[in-house]
Parts: sequence; C-alpha cells; structure tokens
Amino acid sequence: MKRRLHNYEEKFVPVYGACHSDGLDDFVGLFERDRIPQSDCKDRPETYNYQVYVPRNWSKSQKWPVILFLHGAGERGDDGFVQTEVGIGTAIRKYNDRFPAVIVIPQCRKNVWWTEANMERQALQALEKSIKEFNGDRERLYLTGLSMGGYGTWSIAAKNPGMFAAFVPICGGVIPPKGANLPDSVNQLVNSPDPYGEVARKIGKTPVWIFHGADDRVVPPDESRKMNEALKTAGGDVKYTEYEKVAHDSWNKAYAEKELMIWMLSKKKLNQIK
Repeated sequence: MKRRLHNYEEKFVPVYGACHSDGLDDFVGLFERDRIPQSDCKDRPETYNYQVYVPRNWSKSQKWPVILFLHGAGERGDDGFVQTEVGIGTAIRKYNDRFPAVIVIPQCRKNVWWTEANMERQALQALEKSIKEFNGDRERLYLTGLSMGGYGTWSIAAKNPGMFAAFVPICGGVIPPKGANLPDSVNQLVNSPDPYGEVARKIGKTPVWIFHGADDRVVPPDESRKMNEALKTAGGDVKYTEYEKVAHDSWNKAYAEKELMIWMLSKKKLNQIK
C-alpha cells in the first residue's frame, strides 16, 4: 500500500513508501523508498535506506538501463532521502525527460566512506535488487558519483571490471587530499606504486567521462587529470571535461549537460573481465 512521505511543488518528484511486489506501474515517475538488510550483522541486523527513480513511461514489458549514483560526504546518514537532493536527483527534478533510466540512489552511513567494503556492498546490493524489481538490463548498467561518491565510483569500477557499461566520476579521485583524516581503505584505493595506472588498467576499455572544476579546493583537479592521462596511456575510452572558474560543485554543470545521458545510455557492456 502506498504511503506519501513528502510533498513538493509540482516540479519536484514526489516520494512514496515502498510496499510493493506487484503493481509497479503505480510507482513510475517517482522516487521510491526501499530498504536492504545488512547481511553480515548477525547480532543487531540493520537496514539501509535507498531510493529508486523509475521513469514515467516505465513498463515491465521491456528491459531498462540502470544507473547507480553515489552521493558526496554531506549527504551521509540514515534518513534515506537527503541523498536525492544533490547531484543526479536535482537534475532529475529539473530535466526529468532526460533520464529514461531506472536510477538507484543508496545512502552512505555517517562517518564512513563509499570505498569501505560494507558501503560498497550495500550499494551493489541495492543495485542488484533494483535490477530484479524493475526489469533492468544487465548490458546497460552505469555508475556515477560526486566528490566522495566520485572516489567510490573509481573504487567500485576498479574492483568490478566488466560489470558496468560506463562510468561518470565527478570531482573524485584515487588518492585523497593531503591532511584528510580518512580510513586506510580510502587513503589508497589500490596497493600499487602506480595507483592511477592500476585503476586505469582494471577499468580497461569501458567508457569513462570525467568531470572536475578547475577551481576545486576540496578535491584537487589533478586527481581527475591524472586519471584521464592514465586511461589514455592504458588505451582506455575516456572523455574529460574541466570547467573553468568552477569550484567543488562541478556536479551541477555535469548533470545538467544534455549530452551526458545521451552519451551514457548509448553504451553497452563490453565483454572484458580482468
């Protein structure tokens, strides 16, 4: 049974409670709240809230592309909704017709990072559950994220070669900024003397479009520049957009790019596993 959780002006996408196994047509064009259990917490089982955006013309008679979006550090928590209020969620509300895909938006817990194993696992579990529920096309799975989620995008991309059809990391990187008090799992995504090259080799020829602001003082633009060069050196398929006079919030321009979704959704998974 549907339960209204939030009301917005008409230009925003409403939110409904997730109590469904049938009748998915009732949920198209909405953000939907859902939960996924933390499978390895035996004594105190937890649930992780995540959102799923379903296009208004969704139909179970066809396969749908699925996008996994990872938010930044400011949207961490357990409310299950704030992560839709930045990045791709904002763009969906503003340019609704540009997103003909199922979009999965998990939420990272407070004081942890997408690059940590339990957070990567819950994000991928949310993706898997959504693929099954909304008739997702496994040949058209896409991963994107901003800031902390940009780091998560590079990490999941490197650890899951062959799973996704394209990656869009925004103002992220491989090595965190100096002085950042982050867990060891974040301080270096791969144990290699050439971490950028190692990530690039693992990604292989899967298409990547990188975005960054030239005036970013939170995550240095050099992180994206180095990954762009590493992917080129490795023979990868990479596009790089750096916005002049844009600071850390380059995601606003990136997700507003009309070409972005056209480019992303044109990609299909390559038959490469390394």
